[in-house]
Amino acid sequence: QVRLVESGGGLVQAGDSLSLSCAASAHSFSSSGHSFSSYTMAWFRQLPGQEREFAAGISLVGGRTYYGGSAKGRFTISRDNTKNTVDLQMNSLKPEDTAVYICAARLGDCFGASCYSGYEFWGQGTQVTVSS
Repeated sequence: QVRLVESGGGLVQAGDSLSLSCAASAHSFSSSGHSFSSYTMAWFRQLPGQEREFAAGISLVGGRTYYGGSAKGRFTISRDNTKNTVDLQMNSLKPEDTAVYICAARLGDCFGASCYSGYEFWGQGTQVTVSS
């Protein structure tokens, strides 16, 4: 079981920026027999009353990134395999970005459309609220 812990959520105003971070437990990775760099990482978000939706994903060594429609051009995902972290920089936030943001992991690399689903491990999420 891979343990993921998100941080960085909060209340901001429309137009502001916010950075989220997800830390993966080194212990949980070692018990899985794989390292952090063996997992494709992603951020999803769950808006009130809606299904969870893909926001951004990043390949094993960060060479490829993928974004959901609402995140394109405003969000940037990055990872640091030496620190077992994946970050989501969110700019020009809008009230409709209000959601619980959830970190996710899947073993192995992904390409194209396969990067948008199939995640096995999930964090608890961090609340982001954007006021107008």
